[in-house]
Amino acid sequence: MMTKAGFHSLRSSLRDIALALGLATAAVAVVGSVEALAMSRIKDLAAVEGVRENQLVGYGLVTGLNGTGDTLNNCPMTRQSLQAMMERLGVNTRGANMRTANMAAVMVTANLQAFATQGTRLDVTVSAMCDAKSLQGATLLATPLLGADGEVYAVAQGSLAISGFAAEGEAAKVTRGVPTVGRIANGALIEREVEFKLNHLSNLRLSLRNPDLTTARRIAAAINDFLGADSAEPTDPSTVAVQVPKAYKGNMIRLLTEVEQLSIQPDQRARVIVDERSGIIVMGKDVRVSQVAVAQGNLTVTITEQPEVSQPEPFSRGQTVVVPRTGVRVDTDEKKKLAIVKDSVSLRELVDGLNALGVGPRDLISILQAIKASGALQADIEVM
Repeated sequence: MMTKAGFHSLRSSLRDIALALGLATAAVAVVGSVEALAMSRIKDLAAVEGVRENQLVGYGLVTGLNGTGDTLNNCPMTRQSLQAMMERLGVNTRGANMRTANMAAVMVTANLQAFATQGTRLDVTVSAMCDAKSLQGATLLATPLLGADGEVYAVAQGSLAISGFAAEGEAAKVTRGVPTVGRIANGALIEREVEFKLNHLSNLRLSLRNPDLTTARRIAAAINDFLGADSAEPTDPSTVAVQVPKAYKGNMIRLLTEVEQLSIQPDQRARVIVDERSGIIVMGKDVRVSQVAVAQGNLTVTITEQPEVSQPEPFSRGQTVVVPRTGVRVDTDEKKKLAIVKDSVSLRELVDGLNALGVGPRDLISILQAIKASGALQADIEVM
């Protein structure tokens, strides 16, 4: 029979075991979450070569504008299109003096999705070509959409949805957004399909969205480990060639759905992206900088004008004059000295070191470019 002391000892041991298991489980969960954040699916890193969109474009007319359309005298293509359309409908307008401002010539664009079938619909974007002020309330007439080969793949028609607007009076004008561009959801009907027999392929080519030799090699290794054979091989930084195993012959969809779910850790070269217009700086995690001393400061000259009015005494013969008062101040930034940015082993330490200089984003852009010119920045700088 267990004593009271033995029972308490057993309960304490069980509690310690449960605590240890809980900590181990939490540690596994943390490690798993970190690994999950570091890994990416092949589906998100690469695309199957040949499975892509095709761009379509067409020229058409929109009607129903409330006097905000093209001026026919200034837009000969609108006049010619109107006359040709009316003749096809059995109305002869040759030689007539047309002054309508309720229609406009437009360009229609769309992206034909991969494997889109005949009879399905796609979205189209409509843009004014001439001097139309707004496409608000417009209706697009049937417009053929052509591919790069000149063939008609879809026909667009429907009412436009405009996100912008324009309003004006005699002395003021307000414009919000772009009123000369509109969109028609499901506005085009596909008439021709792009043939691509995916299941008949004997080999695949995966195109990396961000070309990199290390990433391409890791993708090939992950595919080979999954298939159990040397079927995948990177041919260049942006392409991985895959020979289809016999077990997947004629069933390419099954192979792709299994391969694209494989996860790897992508790699990339160290880069610093700079947008000088907005002052945005984006640095990758592998950016490193050697120890360097930086001084930031400019000579600033400030000139202020505070003119004063001098008036004569009452009933005197003097004149009222304006006396200039000019103040000049020179700031040489004497308080700003050289600052040392130490060797950085992480992106956080690099950012902390640069922030310690007390400069803004735009000055930081110039500092990064100067550090790169000195050879101390081990990264590529790309200016947008």
